[in-house]
Amino acid sequence: MLAYGAGGLGLWLLSLLLVQTLLSRRLARSQMVQLGSEVAFSLRLGELALESYPMESVAELSGLELAEDHPPAGDRGGAEAEALHAELCSQLGFCREVVAAGGSLWVEVVSPFESIWLAVAIPDPRRWPPDPLSLILSLGAAGLALSTLVLSLEVQRPLRQLENSLQQLGTSQDPEPLPERGTRAVRQITRRFNGLLEHLRLDRQERATMLAGIGHDLNSPITRLRLRLHLAEGQPMSTAESTKAQGDLDALERITSQFIAFARGDAEEQPVRVDLAALLAEVAGQSGLSNLSLDLKPLQAWVRPIALTRAVGNLLSNAAHHGHPPYQLSLQPWDAGGFAIAVSDAGEGIPEALWHQALQPFRRLDEARGGDGHCGLGLAIAQRVALEHGGELFHHRPGQGGFTLGLRGRSLSDLVTSSRSPDRSHSDQQDRMNGVEHP
Repeated sequence: MLAYGAGGLGLWLLSLLLVQTLLSRRLARSQMVQLGSEVAFSLRLGELALESYPMESVAELSGLELAEDHPPAGDRGGAEAEALHAELCSQLGFCREVVAAGGSLWVEVVSPFESIWLAVAIPDPRRWPPDPLSLILSLGAAGLALSTLVLSLEVQRPLRQLENSLQQLGTSQDPEPLPERGTRAVRQITRRFNGLLEHLRLDRQERATMLAGIGHDLNSPITRLRLRLHLAEGQPMSTAESTKAQGDLDALERITSQFIAFARGDAEEQPVRVDLAALLAEVAGQSGLSNLSLDLKPLQAWVRPIALTRAVGNLLSNAAHHGHPPYQLSLQPWDAGGFAIAVSDAGEGIPEALWHQALQPFRRLDEARGGDGHCGLGLAIAQRVALEHGGELFHHRPGQGGFTLGLRGRSLSDLVTSSRSPDRSHSDQQDRMNGVEHP
């Protein structure tokens, strides 16, 4: 703002200089008209007084500078002398001789006895303060120039850069994030565009990671299954080999189901008001974990139940494959209306230095488990579900040992609309009878 203020002041001074230069003739004409009026009045007064009093008395009483001798012509003031002569001719109705000499203008005064001359100071060009017209014109010109400058720098240039960056979208080279500058609205547009670029970059990175990961993780069970089928051509497959082949098929199913779940996401699932304790108890029963204890506080919240069930199932699966019994699934209130779901076990857990790596898709901390249906998407899916519920994954190590991995979230009541379609009334009543409420 200070820069624009200084620029506006400079533009105003420049505009004032240009206006005064362009209007100098008009200003000089205005000054000469005013001077002609004053000199004409002084001539009438002096001539009237000289009819009765001598020149010295008139000069002393009136304060006029009078002289008897004809002044010699000088080099300075010739143009002013001609202009004053023409003005006096216009105002008096008759002309008087005007001579420029000694830095002044001398005007002939009609006297009954002798020739007398009246001295008039040569008017200086008016520089400061400027006349009102110059001020108004210069302020208007400076305001217009400053508005054009601000519009160009703060609006047009950022929008032009944004347009060029938009044209690069979809090409082989992605545009770089734009600096956030300009007016408030332009900065908001630029910020959202930069967010779009980051979102597209993460999507491409995630897609490339998924394609590379799914190809790598499917390769091992497919290769083993192909080998077993080839051996089965010569002799019937034994019970052990058949069990192993079924395990490979199960691994393929787990990998593809996790891949599809991660790629599809859960943003389209509508929030439902559920009893979280009952939901988690059902998930615990389906997990098949022995030595699993429950510590579930009665809580209700608007959640995406399918996504939350998948996330909690992944946490329990992670504990089963990487931890040690006994296991515990707990539900506690969190942050004024939120909930915290935690899975604890007696294992060593995830090292602190590898925590962020564990949340990345297709990143396994134990690479040896890559061939048995574990593709490194479990925690990535749980983290996405936590973010969709306004929370995050968390971990800590209790003082008595072991490892706790959990999910925090908030109720999605803000996403629930009050309007309901008529064709859902019957199903809503049935769900309420089962303890489930729909938006």
